[in-house]
Amino acid sequence: MNMFIYNKFIKKILATQGLRLTRLTPGRDTMEEACKAIATRGHPIATVVDIGASDGRWSREFMRFYPNSQYLLIEAQPVHEPALQAFCQEHSNSQYSLAAAGNTTGEVYFDDSTPLGGQASRTATSRHKTRVPMTTVDEEIRKRQLRGPYLLKLDTHGFELPILEGASETLKNTEIIIMECYNYPISSESLLFHEMVAHLHSLGFRVVDLADPLFRPYDDTLWQLDLFFVRADWPGLQYLDFK
Repeated sequence: MNMFIYNKFIKKILATQGLRLTRLTPGRDTMEEACKAIATRGHPIATVVDIGASDGRWSREFMRFYPNSQYLLIEAQPVHEPALQAFCQEHSNSQYSLAAAGNTTGEVYFDDSTPLGGQASRTATSRHKTRVPMTTVDEEIRKRQLRGPYLLKLDTHGFELPILEGASETLKNTEIIIMECYNYPISSESLLFHEMVAHLHSLGFRVVDLADPLFRPYDDTLWQLDLFFVRADWPGLQYLDFK
């Protein structure tokens, strides 16, 4: 969930009433602050791949920190195509693919019951009824000749493993991965966040940040959070002191 977008919306609503949203304690656990930290650390990013791009709202915000990078927005739901077209017309360094990302090209079943959600599935279920085109990150990068280093952002609700499988070549030159991870199983093939950390470690990436922890109302336990991964050979990981 892209909570820093919603935070901005809430701030606008409060402003109409003469109110302001502020933190009670210092910290930086928001998406905006974590993205700013990427730029502050100076990570080289030539191309941003926004997987599960919705209407482009996340890329629009991230572009404030990396305005000169190329942007590829991958989104499965046709309802967002007008907004994606408008986004790419506004930003000449952007392009989009109307398809679900996965491990191969073809088709996949998709739950399109909510425009800001959505989830792909290799098999049809009572929720995954709509067939949509499926592409791979590697294929999109290849045919568009987009250069690295890459940043991959995944907001894909449990379909991360097939997407990573279809990005094996891209991952070789990926600097940052931003991924929505979960504390409960939300699909038959989703990993819990600690399992995803271990999986990405096996692919050569380590956690350096987190943002937007979300707690479910049912029992106030952690539901999801966004984790930020860097290459395991990033020089900053060699600095072992606190200060």
